[in-house]
Amino acid sequence: MGIIYWLVLGALAGWLASIIMGKNAKMGLVANIIVGVAGAFIGGYIMKLLGQDGVTGFNLWSILVSVVGACVLLFIANLIKR
Repeated sequence: MGIIYWLVLGALAGWLASIIMGKNAKMGLVANIIVGVAGAFIGGYIMKLLGQDGVTGFNLWSILVSVVGACVLLFIANLIKR
């Protein structure tokens, strides 16, 4: 996947994860992209541990994996922030 795909996937996944985790008002575009791309790596790692495919391209499965990873990242960041 090219850099543009990673940025778009990261922005979408980070935005969806921030809505799910209730952090949407506190995050901007750059934070959503960073959380989404990091979430893609975390989600891919989790899926590999479970024996599934991780991020496979720009498709619905990859967005779902990225959102799950981004939610995990936001959850851990919230625990650390407390």
